[in-house]
Amino acid sequence: MVLKLLNDLISINSSSVEGANEAVRFCGDWLQENGLPVSFFENNGYTMLVSEIGSGDFTLVLNGHVDVVAAKAGQFLPYERDGKLYGRGSADMKAGVAAMMSALSELNGRELGIKVQLQIVSDEEIGGFNCTGFLVEKGYRGDFAICGEPTGLGIANQAKGVLRTDLRVTGEAAHGSRPWEGINAIEKAYGIYREILRLPFACESSDYYEKPSINLAKINAGGAYNVVPDQCMMGFDIRYLPGQDKDEILRQISGIEGVQLIPGMFSNPVNTERSHPFLQLLGEIVPRHTGREANYFGQHGSADTVFFAKYGIPAIEFGPAGGNWHGDEEYVEIDSVLAFRNILVELASSGRLAEFKGLTKKERG
Repeated sequence: MVLKLLNDLISINSSSVEGANEAVRFCGDWLQENGLPVSFFENNGYTMLVSEIGSGDFTLVLNGHVDVVAAKAGQFLPYERDGKLYGRGSADMKAGVAAMMSALSELNGRELGIKVQLQIVSDEEIGGFNCTGFLVEKGYRGDFAICGEPTGLGIANQAKGVLRTDLRVTGEAAHGSRPWEGINAIEKAYGIYREILRLPFACESSDYYEKPSINLAKINAGGAYNVVPDQCMMGFDIRYLPGQDKDEILRQISGIEGVQLIPGMFSNPVNTERSHPFLQLLGEIVPRHTGREANYFGQHGSADTVFFAKYGIPAIEFGPAGGNWHGDEEYVEIDSVLAFRNILVELASSGRLAEFKGLTKKERG
């Protein structure tokens, strides 16, 4: 059932808003045909759905996205080879969505002692603000969230925060034939970039991360070959560590002489403690379906987990194994899809999740 569903999902070109909305509606129709309740939502032209089963004080959220990055037409024609299913979105993350839908269908009608809430969204690849961000703001938060991103069945209980900022650097214009009479803003900006790499925050590390990620993503300067540029704009994408503070990072950068800082968007790191009893339970279940010990790690990028973490809701990325997502040969390992589905079924029906409702925020992670 899950592989047929996954093949059908991959066949939908969901690289546009219209296509992603179509994929959400397809998922909703499938859920309803299998006897599950579905509520559709729309925000800023993006469609999403929520399907909830069970009863109790604890709610486990399963969150997945069906939008994908652009691809060639042939990548929406899935095919199997050597135990792998190929196609755009196979790993990122229609496999996770199909497995969660199948798990919800299997769990429907059981006495779980908890609620299981499936969220399927259509805008994660462009930030998630219109869908998961919208749902969380509306109160669809649960007590623990799993985003079924492709993690190789490893448990990503941390993720770096995102900080985007622009820096304006000013020099002095002069004739290009006499550069010593001016101050080249591009050269000055490059020196500032090198200083940023040496700031205290840039040299910090943690158990999961050697250092923050600092990407000089954009630069805009100069208008003519024969003029020394007097303005330079640099755009940075900084992925900072759990435990670091974005305001302190901005303070350090703004302390560099000659910098005019223009802060942009940010999202906080995800940091769900390894000691959380949910992760202990998941760590017991995973080996039974994979034949190996659970692997805990931190993501360099971010996912829709950030919207739950904003409200102190513990969240992880956890999903099937695959490779080349966003590439021409994207694939998912079929055995891992089945294992992920079965892990979710055992987890939700274990009878132990209801115990976690009374934990304090600190104890939850």
